[in-house]
Amino acid sequence: MAIDISKIKTSREVEKTLQTLSPFEIKNELIHLADESALKSTAITLNAGRGNPNWIATVPREAFFLFGQFALEECRNVMEEQGILAGIVQNKSGVAARFEAFLLKHKDTPAAALLEKTYHYGVDKHDFDGDAWIREWIEAVIGFNYPVPDRMLSQIEIIVHDYLVQEMCGAGNDKGKFDIFAVEGGTAAMCYIFDSLMQNHLTERGDKIALLTPTFTPYIEIPELDRYKFDVVYVEASGVGENGFHTWQYPNSELDKLKDPAVKVAFVVNPSNPPSSAMSTDTLNYIADIVKNHNPGLMVITDDVYGTFVNNFRSLMAIIPQNTITVYSFSKYFGCTGWRLGTIAIHQDNIFDKKIANLSPALKKELHDRYSSLTLEPEKIKFIDRLVADSRQVALNHTAGLSLPQQFQMMLFSAFCLLDTQDVYKTLTQSIIHKRLSLLWEGLEVPILEDPMRAGYYSEIDIMVAAKHFYGDDFANWLKTNFEPVDILFRLAEKTAIVLLNGGGFAGPEWSIRVSLANLPTDSYLILGKNIRKILMEYVTSWENSTK
Repeated sequence: MAIDISKIKTSREVEKTLQTLSPFEIKNELIHLADESALKSTAITLNAGRGNPNWIATVPREAFFLFGQFALEECRNVMEEQGILAGIVQNKSGVAARFEAFLLKHKDTPAAALLEKTYHYGVDKHDFDGDAWIREWIEAVIGFNYPVPDRMLSQIEIIVHDYLVQEMCGAGNDKGKFDIFAVEGGTAAMCYIFDSLMQNHLTERGDKIALLTPTFTPYIEIPELDRYKFDVVYVEASGVGENGFHTWQYPNSELDKLKDPAVKVAFVVNPSNPPSSAMSTDTLNYIADIVKNHNPGLMVITDDVYGTFVNNFRSLMAIIPQNTITVYSFSKYFGCTGWRLGTIAIHQDNIFDKKIANLSPALKKELHDRYSSLTLEPEKIKFIDRLVADSRQVALNHTAGLSLPQQFQMMLFSAFCLLDTQDVYKTLTQSIIHKRLSLLWEGLEVPILEDPMRAGYYSEIDIMVAAKHFYGDDFANWLKTNFEPVDILFRLAEKTAIVLLNGGGFAGPEWSIRVSLANLPTDSYLILGKNIRKILMEYVTSWENSTK
């Protein structure tokens, strides 16, 4: 019997063409179809294809604006002309006392409390000079100087360092000191790292690298660019549980691919995107063993933006710190994608500096010339400082660095969590995500198993696994024969005004779909789950009719 599912706008040939694009480009077509559907019905477009959260952390922002008022007062105390021009604060003397007097005028506000506690955190825990500490804040929030040091303001770096170690390394994990480069979000971090690895001959065009998949699409696409043309080895999170569903963990047989010394770099997103699952302790330890005993020169780039959504999360920066470059973005946790706040962290004792020191004389001479305008001894420049210089084509190193107001807001976000000893904010953000996840799977009418490694920021649903589990191989084969993997995405957009992304575009299972649990009202996820199930059952009905 003929298939009785009709298409509204798309055809199989169109789907075949579109699924070669990045999922973020396919999304634009899906949004167009969903908007058309919404216009013709009472439905509203539900775009769960974006990772931008629909919450913001308020107190650190309130603190930013409140301190800005004090900083402007200090500038006006230096010089004021006609109410529209003020001076630059240079003298530190007495500024901390005036700051404390200012706070008294705003006592009992959450913003003032955060500012006061952050001030004392620096003075009491790190022995900062109070006047110098507040003077750095003023310089940062007003932004009247270039960033000096260009990598990151020195005292602000210490606070952000404490935050990263707390959130990425676990309690009581003393792995020494990391240098931090404040950057324009995780996107900039990726660009700078790829570029500097090449500039410093830590990687060469055509080198073998590993991608732990599924992963964020740009990590798949960048290595294919002509500048890199890397030979990519895919390490797949192909682990399955007893019920046949994905655990999104990496079997040892896959991790063994990292043992090959020819694999120079491993690119990791942890917790993963889109499965949103953190690496288990066993996986972390297995990778550490590979580095120790098989591939000690392996360089690891780990993007840990979702780590704060897993309790007791541990990054590879805590397991193999000397081999790891850690990328962290504040965007998802604090709802600040528009602020563009990210960090690159590298341990002070690292293999990147050692590899550069061991380059051939000819390559050392090349790099000496490249960085010779910065110092009389360019060979001593650390890799993280080369990242800074490379980010501005070296020649503009004197104007490098993240804008100071961005650094100040980053510091306040960090301090907010360092001082939240009861993890109130973390519990709240995680509860929002978990509630949405629960509603999504309730709508799907599929029980979801507890998993301590699950971040839950996204949910990746493998349609083919579900097809086999609930209806057997015959139904699964029928789906493959008659439809493209992205068919369900177009059907959802055309019939229910729902926008999702294809998991195959993240080097995940071809028939999987990604649902963002961050960017829609909580109640929407029950509707979303029900509509996904409705479309899936259309396939089942059509298959059953075709077998009669």
